[in-house]
Amino acid sequence: MHEEEPGPVPSPREAAVTLRALLGFEDGDAVRLLCAPAAPDTVVRRIAVGLDDLAGRDDPGPRQGVLLLAVGAAPDAGTVREAALRGACAVVLGGPGEEFTDAVGDAVAAARETGVALLARAGGADWAEAAALLRSALSYVRVGRADDADDADALRGPETAPSLAVLAARVAAYVKGSITIEDTRLRVLAHSATGPGADPLRRTVILGGRVPDWRVAELRRSGLLRALWTSDDVIHRPADGDGPERLVVAVRSGRELLGSIWAAADGAALAPDAARYLRTAAGLAAPLLVRERLRESGTAHRREAALRGLLHGLGDGRTHAWSLGLAPDAPCAVAVAERHPGGGTDDRTLDVLALEIAAHRPGTGILRDGDRLTLLLTGDASDASAAEHEAAVLGVVRDLDAAVSSLPGPPAVWLGAGPVVTPERAERSHERAVLVVRALREREARAAAAGRPRPARYADAAGAGASLEVLRILDAARPVWESGDGPVHELIRTDLAAGGELVRTLAAYFDAGGDVPEAARRLVVHANTLRYRLGRVRARYGVDLDDPDTRLLLTLAARLCADTRVPVVFVRPPEDE
Repeated sequence: MHEEEPGPVPSPREAAVTLRALLGFEDGDAVRLLCAPAAPDTVVRRIAVGLDDLAGRDDPGPRQGVLLLAVGAAPDAGTVREAALRGACAVVLGGPGEEFTDAVGDAVAAARETGVALLARAGGADWAEAAALLRSALSYVRVGRADDADDADALRGPETAPSLAVLAARVAAYVKGSITIEDTRLRVLAHSATGPGADPLRRTVILGGRVPDWRVAELRRSGLLRALWTSDDVIHRPADGDGPERLVVAVRSGRELLGSIWAAADGAALAPDAARYLRTAAGLAAPLLVRERLRESGTAHRREAALRGLLHGLGDGRTHAWSLGLAPDAPCAVAVAERHPGGGTDDRTLDVLALEIAAHRPGTGILRDGDRLTLLLTGDASDASAAEHEAAVLGVVRDLDAAVSSLPGPPAVWLGAGPVVTPERAERSHERAVLVVRALREREARAAAAGRPRPARYADAAGAGASLEVLRILDAARPVWESGDGPVHELIRTDLAAGGELVRTLAAYFDAGGDVPEAARRLVVHANTLRYRLGRVRARYGVDLDDPDTRLLLTLAARLCADTRVPVVFVRPPEDE
């Protein structure tokens, strides 16, 4: 029976490119976003240089989808309004400088008023570099082109497949087998349909999204990986046991290695000229793999910058939310995981938590800073109540705590959840989550000092209770305390310089509610030793512990000093009486 030849590769069309996709490929070397557009999916069709490159106000021609580089125009609100009237969807103003800094507030206001996106040229790029980088990014977002004159007839001309998935399907039809396209980390980027005769390894690779570790080790031992990364030829691997015949070729852009294309027999032998088709496919895949790499790198860079801005209140929250793809009314909350500072560089606990959250909540924003992991948990705007959203967030930190508890050790990690807010108020949720972690660590330190069981290491604001407000008051009081003077300040400064014995004694005494035997037990000293130390406070520094105001000031001072060394456990070796 005659089998119909596969049709030609579809001709490329100029795809609609959104501003968000364009910025995802440009990693910040050319422009930085100051104000997001009003429309969530603003389309960019071309880059214009200067206002003269835009259509006139009365020009009947196409007016939409233009990103304007405002070369030669004043970096102010007037330029933004004029560009909007002429059909620009985004405006890039001049880079850092005194003139630009003075006018940026009015320019942002004009951008919000007109609905266009406002960007600034990056400090390290001139206008020519910015134009080149943006035009390159726009080209990569669209379909790339690749020619192979020798095999033009085989794939019906030099047309480029519009995506890796379409390319995989088209090549599979020609080689009469299954196709997998992978990056240099052997992650699956695209694959053809899997037939009923596919071998178990192919199914494992596709389901797992990457080549399993045991298979990578096998390929490395056999020398196939080394041959693949160093050769331009198609490598043939004959059928072996349960493994079918395979062909593989590296995909390169010049000398740079981008990935590989694998062809596997799927219930029947590969086509006799499969190697030739695969070699041509490698040329077609190169611009698409470059596009994938640029998208991944640029998107990750901009997402991290937007996430940091949102969590720390830097820049325009609405613009950061837009960069992260968040609706203005989307419910979100921040969770913070903090490990014990002495965990060591080989402690992978936070890495495990990051993988856990990425696997179960793929849209979560994740930041790792030293001993702290910060998560921006987001949800869909729905009819769910605030209490239901809060319960869901608490459930996430509870699950993460269970994941930590299952690790060997288990390591000390505290998890705090902030309140559910809109994206523009994420800074408030972040601040509360950090406070919850501090409260949990102090609570655990006090429990250890009092000989009580260890409390839970996760909570939200409600679970932290009054400790949260106490910490906020202490933070507000710290500058006042540090600028003060007097007998109590002299006592604290002098004693801390000598080792802090009296400060620890006072902290234990106040935490025990003035109960001398209990405070002595927590410090592991005799009650008379504690009384002697309290007497030294009066005799040496003239501090009257019977005065209510003095006790309040000492309590605040002891807490502030302890808070700089959290967690503090008030346990010392027994002393000679």
